[in-house]
Amino acid sequence: MNIKRKSYSKLLTWKNSENRKPLLVRGARQVGKTTLIREFAKEFDNYIELNLEKEADRNIFKTDDINKILNASYLLKGITPNKKPTLLFLDEIQESPNAIQQLRYFYEEKPELYVIAAGSLLEFALNMTPSFPVGRIDYLYLHPLNFEEYLGAIKNTSAIEALQSIPVPDYTHNILLDLFHEYSIVGGMPEITNQFVQEKNIASLARMYRKLWQAYKDDIEKYARNDSNKNIIRHIVETAPYEIDRIKFEGFGNSNYRSREVGEALRSLSLAKIIQLIYPTTSLIPPANGNLKRRPRLQFLDTGMLNNILSLQGEMINVKDLNDF
Repeated sequence: MNIKRKSYSKLLTWKNSENRKPLLVRGARQVGKTTLIREFAKEFDNYIELNLEKEADRNIFKTDDINKILNASYLLKGITPNKKPTLLFLDEIQESPNAIQQLRYFYEEKPELYVIAAGSLLEFALNMTPSFPVGRIDYLYLHPLNFEEYLGAIKNTSAIEALQSIPVPDYTHNILLDLFHEYSIVGGMPEITNQFVQEKNIASLARMYRKLWQAYKDDIEKYARNDSNKNIIRHIVETAPYEIDRIKFEGFGNSNYRSREVGEALRSLSLAKIIQLIYPTTSLIPPANGNLKRRPRLQFLDTGMLNNILSLQGEMINVKDLNDF
């Protein structure tokens, strides 16, 4: 099922920009990056997709010669080059530091080519990239489905219209609250939402949540600098879901880890949008900058995944008011 993402309009704006740079789409695994770009590819006459988890695709970037990279891409994918608009999509770019570096050359040498790269946990991979093309790429962050996108996924157009009304009509308020309750339980991971739409059975989603959460943990450990860093990250990921108040870095999760070690790992996870650090603020006008001297709270990537980790979904189904829960 194709879920309409609000980020699609941002891609169109990028496509029509006169000062277009290669676009790096960032976001956690399974938030829909690849699906979004493949749908967007329909806007182009020519489309080349390289998955850099595959060795054959990754080997193309062993040279710095952009013409050789393009020729090899056309040849590998069986595409005949022409002068019509072409989109080159580099998926899972975190697997190739060379490809990340070479984004700058696409900008400098092939400005007529539309280039989009996507990857998860790029914050970890960028630490391994000796020369990142700062100033030569644009960014787009993709998150799990927001509430409006979720309503689109379940095909409730009347609820979307009500949600977009200012003020929300009184007669729709309780209906929207019930739908938001459902959204809070299911979460916004596109594949899991698709499964829920098909089966309408929250219990059937448990296996998918567990599989996805394990994939996150495997990914994170893969990019740890050393065994010590891996152990810290593993501990944080295992214990973070159970933190219910403002946290302390020192001894996080009843550990012996120091503040500096925990803070470094949590900031990396926060940049990767998996577990975000939310600092309190006293600001009454934008921007609401957090006070970094105060203890933060943790916000998880997705409510559905968090509720599943904590085995709360069964309880939430029977709750009438989320505020009470």
